[in-house]
Amino acid sequence: MNIVEKFERLGVENAPGQEVRKQQEDLPVKGDAIPGVPVDFSHGDIDAHPPIPGSIDAYVRGFEQGGAQAYTEYRGRSDIRIDVARKLSALTGSSIDPGEELILTPGTQGALFLAMGACLAHGDKAAYVEPDYFANRKLIEFFEGEAMPIPMRRLDAQGIRDTQGDVLDFGALEQAFAKGARLLLLSNPNNPTGAVYGKEELERIAALCKAHGASLIVDELYSRQIYENAPFTHAASLKNKPDHLITIIGPSKTESMSGFRMGVAFGSRDIIRRMEKLQAIATLRCAGYSQAVFRNWLSEPDCWLSARVLLHESIRNELSSIFQNAGVQATIPQGGSYLFVHMPKLCVKPGQFIALLRAQASVIVTPGTEFGKAYTDWFRINFSQDKQNACDAARRIVALMDRYKA
Repeated sequence: MNIVEKFERLGVENAPGQEVRKQQEDLPVKGDAIPGVPVDFSHGDIDAHPPIPGSIDAYVRGFEQGGAQAYTEYRGRSDIRIDVARKLSALTGSSIDPGEELILTPGTQGALFLAMGACLAHGDKAAYVEPDYFANRKLIEFFEGEAMPIPMRRLDAQGIRDTQGDVLDFGALEQAFAKGARLLLLSNPNNPTGAVYGKEELERIAALCKAHGASLIVDELYSRQIYENAPFTHAASLKNKPDHLITIIGPSKTESMSGFRMGVAFGSRDIIRRMEKLQAIATLRCAGYSQAVFRNWLSEPDCWLSARVLLHESIRNELSSIFQNAGVQATIPQGGSYLFVHMPKLCVKPGQFIALLRAQASVIVTPGTEFGKAYTDWFRINFSQDKQNACDAARRIVALMDRYKA
């Protein structure tokens, strides 16, 4: 793969915020536009769901400290890492050394890039879940690894198969390890389906990684947004966790703080050390002034988080009902802010329909192929939106599906 091909594969056309760059396509149009408030389901609405109270005040206090806060250690300011490690240790049920086992990064995307760069070299085999976060496969290819997709047991490209039991196809995972995979990536809750891995399943994954000497990178960005008071198992809390484990987390989606670009990675000190060296030449550090806002994270006012989760649960339930009543398959997430929607048979191609949604219904969604090459008939919506606007937009999606049904 030459350098041009390498970057062509990265593709940013469907990333959150990139839709604004798209021009109107020459599309086969049936009927008039469906009126309604424009809704961008490619990312959450931080106006509808504001950040943690006091975030801007914490940022200003960091700014007022000047150089002491602007130019921190590459891993992040030491007293902030101590505070974050203490709070994360309590959250995850694990003991985290703030000096050796934790790094602050420019967003969880930055943490993922650093972790991948620290675990993957040319020709290394890496297993990843499909469907899962869009950057996982792209980063494996960027670092010139060999991508080995592991399908989910609960759904495939043709639709939802099951909603109970294991998330992963363990037969495929065991084959990947037998063929030499030395890295596994997954998000928990899964992005885009919202599926949550149970404790027994995580223990089985951890045991396989340990037996094969493989590294495990787990993105737990949505681990604080779990519905129906269901239990959540953090990978770091496992009794027999892998020797090479990195957990990625941070104040972002649940807290509506993506704009601050704050992420955390913690785990194996050898991997964290390599991540620090890569950060030193890539971005230097997590944005200095933003680091000050970590003091507010995991220290929110009483009931703030539970109220946010309940509100999102109500939006999830309403949207699920709209699609279900229309006979449209959509995953019902156990955690996170995403619905993965399966399109019925249409008289236009899936990509054309997604473009028609934007042009005729003022609704932006993310194509399913971002999360797995086979998921051409799927799209993802981020339902962290104003509830009324989101439900109206879902009805417009259903109306447009009816208009273009085969």
